Amino acid sequence: MIEVKDIAFSYGKHQVLKGISLTAASGDCVGILGNNGAGKSTFITCLNRIRKPDRGEVHIDGTDVLTMSLKETAQNIAYVAQKNELSRTTVYDAVLLGRKPYIKWGLTSEDYALCDEMIERVGLGDLKLRPVDELSGGEAQKVMLARAFVQQPKLLLLDEPTSNLDPRNQYEMMALVCEMAKEKGIAVMVVIHDLNLALRYCSRFLLIKDGEVYSYGDISTVTEKALEDVYGIKASLLLHAGKTLAVIE
Repeated sequence: MIEVKDIAFSYGKHQVLKGISLTAASGDCVGILGNNGAGKSTFITCLNRIRKPDRGEVHIDGTDVLTMSLKETAQNIAYVAQKNELSRTTVYDAVLLGRKPYIKWGLTSEDYALCDEMIERVGLGDLKLRPVDELSGGEAQKVMLARAFVQQPKLLLLDEPTSNLDPRNQYEMMALVCEMAKEKGIAVMVVIHDLNLALRYCSRFLLIKDGEVYSYGDISTVTEKALEDVYGIKASLLLHAGKTLAVIE
């Protein structure tokens, strides 16, 4: 269980987050929605100690993240940024770095097995020995996702993970994220701009407006009024083949 309590953050005198709280269970995929500048990316970096919030707490299974060592934090939280700098190493070695928080005397057969499994799951099996700086942007993003999964986190934070992917790979990646979340018992929080991608795959939705929680809950909280209030757009929500779609007017 992930519990976020009253997270606030400021850049100097500019308050970006004004007290955000939510809970998420293992297997949940929380879509974080809102306009640019609403505080979405800042929020998730407050959860993993990249930024220190002005106030608030983050608990994972009852333990405050701020009391964890950096090693314990890395064992509990994985983070994939929107842009990642990858050094000149192979895909295999880049993914294997995700096991670093668990390494004591050396790599184990379990470490290698997890690495092999996740490289195959993200569709990079044929590229495992390719230098990462020779990959496309979408392939590099898949490397970072595989690295995050081999960390075996309880909380996975994703900042626009599909931004460099074509439509087919966007849907395949989000499907994989949701599948792995349920299979491995991971709570996922994903900053995402594609409303229809979020509506299709996310199980819960955090709508942020001006640094505050506009609404939080299941898909019923995403209403036409909510989209107008949060994004300033008029949209119709339609049901097609059992899925909710947002059509911008």
